[in-house]
Amino acid sequence: MSGSSVSFTSGSSSRLARNEHLQALCQRGLDRCRSGNWKEGLVDLSWLVQSNKIRSGMPSTAYSYLGYGMARYHRKVADGVRLCRYAIKIEFYQTENYINLARTCMLNPRYRREAFEAVREGLKVDPDNAKLHELQSALGRRKSPVLPFLSRGNALNRLLGSIRHALFHREAPATLVIEDEGVKGRF
Repeated sequence: MSGSSVSFTSGSSSRLARNEHLQALCQRGLDRCRSGNWKEGLVDLSWLVQSNKIRSGMPSTAYSYLGYGMARYHRKVADGVRLCRYAIKIEFYQTENYINLARTCMLNPRYRREAFEAVREGLKVDPDNAKLHELQSALGRRKSPVLPFLSRGNALNRLLGSIRHALFHREAPATLVIEDEGVKGRF
């Protein structure tokens, strides 16, 4: 849905939908964020969200872009994650919200598990979304727990997972190049 125009939900957003100026400001903020002009886009979106008169009528993508921008540029990852979660709660079918949640979670290793979950849930909504597949590749694929009948966070699974990683994920030893009198080669 990248680059699409803002669609305001019906019902509680009728005040915002009627006000063309606010709708244009929201669209401008989203367009600025999507094009990489985050500083101005965040100013537009944060003004709209802080305005009590229109907060309930904001499209979900405005919250998710504001959340990602706050996390990335103002180092407020927890607040950004909350806004992205709220965006998904409002409109779970918007894949941009899952993308922004995953990108926000990737900014802090503490939220890595939630980043995996956001990508997985987003792919349920849109299995062909290229950006979600790109994020999935960037995150890597998690191996299944060593003991699948125990939770991933179980102490025994964590210990065995660390051992499995140490045994099977060793880097290949670096080759040694020797150039001496009469002896050349890789060892």
